Amino acid sequence: VTLVESGGGLVQPGGSLTLSCEASGNVFGDGTMAWFRQNPGKQRELVAKIRANGDIIYADAVKGRFTISTNGAHDTMYLQMNRLMRQDTAVYFCYYNLVGMTYWGRGTQVTVSS
Repeated sequence: VTLVESGGGLVQPGGSLTLSCEASGNVFGDGTMAWFRQNPGKQRELVAKIRANGDIIYADAVKGRFTISTNGAHDTMYLQMNRLMRQDTAVYFCYYNLVGMTYWGRGTQVTVSS
């Protein structure tokens, strides 16, 4: 499984971005899909995830502003980010885990700045 993120960029505070994660080699099946983010010198942190049972969990810092979803073919995952704040600046990574196998994308930079 190869995961490729896209959609990052520079946005002003209060703006919106939508990140995409395309899965090649397989589709998002029954595993856990998630978005993480990381800043230099800090630990990678969970942003949002979709569990195998369909439950969706968001980090407190993004609740009400971000939405995680997949397309009908389950080969693309999205992160709709609204009302972005400077503290959302990070490299965002796509994550997929199935039966103990973990896959990561290479990340896409999101910078929130005026």
